[in-house]
Amino acid sequence: MSSTSGALPQPRRGRPGPWPPAPPPQPQAQPLSWAKRTGFQSRVSGESLPSASAPNSGQVPLPRPGERPSDLESGPPARPSSTLPAPPAAAGNGERQHPPPPPPQARTRRRDSDGGRPNGQAAAPSLPRLQEEEEAPERSAHVKYELRDTPGMLPLVVYGFQHYISMVGSIILIPLVMVPAMGGSADDMAAVVSTVLLVTGMTTLLHMFVGTRLPLVQGPSFVYLAPALAIINSPEFFGLNDNNFKHIMKHLQGAIIIGGAFQVVLGYTGLMSLFLRLINPVVVSPTVAAVGLSFFSYGFAKIGTCIEMGILQLLMVVIFALYLRKIKLFGYRVFLIYAVPLGLGITWAVAFVLTATGVYSYKGCDANIPASNNVSAFCRKHVLRMKSCRVDTSHALRSSPWFRFPYPLQWGTPVFSWKMGLVMCVVSVIASVDSVGSYHASSLFVATRPPTSGVVSRGIGVEGVSTVLAGLWGTGVGSATITENVHTIAVTKMGSRRAVGFGAILLVLLSIIGKVGAFIASIPDVMVAALLCFMWAMLCALGLSNLRYSATGSSRNSIIVGLALFLSLSVPSYFQQYGVHPSANSSVPTYFQPYIVASHGPVHTGSGGVNYVLNTVLSLNMVIAFLVALILDNTVPGGRQERGLYVWSEVEAAKRESAFIKDYELPFNIGRLFRYFETAVYHR
Repeated sequence: MSSTSGALPQPRRGRPGPWPPAPPPQPQAQPLSWAKRTGFQSRVSGESLPSASAPNSGQVPLPRPGERPSDLESGPPARPSSTLPAPPAAAGNGERQHPPPPPPQARTRRRDSDGGRPNGQAAAPSLPRLQEEEEAPERSAHVKYELRDTPGMLPLVVYGFQHYISMVGSIILIPLVMVPAMGGSADDMAAVVSTVLLVTGMTTLLHMFVGTRLPLVQGPSFVYLAPALAIINSPEFFGLNDNNFKHIMKHLQGAIIIGGAFQVVLGYTGLMSLFLRLINPVVVSPTVAAVGLSFFSYGFAKIGTCIEMGILQLLMVVIFALYLRKIKLFGYRVFLIYAVPLGLGITWAVAFVLTATGVYSYKGCDANIPASNNVSAFCRKHVLRMKSCRVDTSHALRSSPWFRFPYPLQWGTPVFSWKMGLVMCVVSVIASVDSVGSYHASSLFVATRPPTSGVVSRGIGVEGVSTVLAGLWGTGVGSATITENVHTIAVTKMGSRRAVGFGAILLVLLSIIGKVGAFIASIPDVMVAALLCFMWAMLCALGLSNLRYSATGSSRNSIIVGLALFLSLSVPSYFQQYGVHPSANSSVPTYFQPYIVASHGPVHTGSGGVNYVLNTVLSLNMVIAFLVALILDNTVPGGRQERGLYVWSEVEAAKRESAFIKDYELPFNIGRLFRYFETAVYHR
């Protein structure tokens, strides 16, 4: 409007901006931990981030000056406030400034497998990250003592003992499942536990001196448990009545020695370095996860024999490991580190009180008398509950000697069977795949660089030697890198190999004390089953955690992992259920039914040995998961960043770094014996 004559002109209002107002520019998202390690550049939200990883390092970059590294368990680091900036102050004439509309984005076509949207559609906003999924902590924040650090004498003792106590479930629980399945007594179980402690200590020291030299505990592996149970339930062992424990153990020893010898050849001939080109996180992840999932038929079926004690044991471990994991006592996360022994101690104490007060006592019934020998129907009904809930049914602690010296061939001369040996050879390949993931992950915590392919092959060769030793001493399963190592290093923040070596010496000394093995053997079966439920679940989670090195948002990887996991459950189920009648094999417990597949599998050829090998191998969940993931990951097109290939150090570049040589060089010039395998073979 025009103003009247002589009046000051009114200022004109600015034209209104676009409606709705354009959103303020969002800060650029930081790359995830796997992106930093592999150099992957996300295309989901259109950002373009430079790689934060050093070339050929395969590990988290060092923190920038003045930047405080984060800690997974302590929560995310402090971040700048994400509130919107205040609008600019109004001009003196009262006009309100409006931001200009954003320029239109170019229409580009993206591949759906990479997470983009075709035909230029707007990308979906990135999801908020969980508190413990922030960018990975730097190595200096992860560990208090790195690989070559030497703590004082007192920290050496404390950390060495703590490292093994936090892994006690993985070390001692396998014999508590196998020996009863073989018909062994409580004394046999105590002897096997003592043998496991001795072999674990010896093989850990061997791996630290002539293996990868990483602080990794070598011990009985869950990878070998399923095939061992399949051999135990072989048709030729049905109907054994006298001394069946030693008879089956000698066949197991022969199979384990054959599998270990094959692993020695795999490592020391250089075949493992060629095999490494096919092993990636997308292969390792479902393979390790399938190891934990394969025992679902055993876990809660065994807990149900004394449901209140089993549930209490499982709840105790879950509460300590999850709900109380951030509580510190004397600067340590005691509940997280000692979740298994604390939960076991509390549940065992409650069961002792209930047993002493007569809650599980039934008049005229004896838990040591088998149900089939009881005349009273009342006792036959309650004898299983008494045996599962009471803590005084095992006499191992009273009858065992104070000192026991496990020695080679203590069960007799091993019996070698080619069909059982072939099964263990296949399983040794799966154990090697599991160890490769542990080597890579642990090296990012404690070492300056990941190992070379030669060092990895050297470690696999030593694991083969360790498995041969386990077969000679008679532990019942092969020896491998325990998957829980990486979790233990992250929680205890102890990466010194001297502390791990000191703990291995303690295990050797404890193995000589017979009462220690007898005490472990007296753990009630239902508590063992509850602990195994937690251990197998964590094993599955640790396997899936390897996907953080790949593009987890890729539909390619998701389909491969999902298909491998589903078929790892479905295909073995077909083999295990083929030809099974409801009334057949009634002498075998229901939770061991999946392991008698050799007697009724669908493979029928002219050779009984071939039938045994194929029916047994194809009924193993981890084998199916490995084969499916290996074939798909190496045939379906995908970039290096999308697949998240493991990055191993180059030999020539590593030789020029004194820190790398100190990390992995063998002592006493032993490395000259392995020089051929670490240089010439791997350049072919």
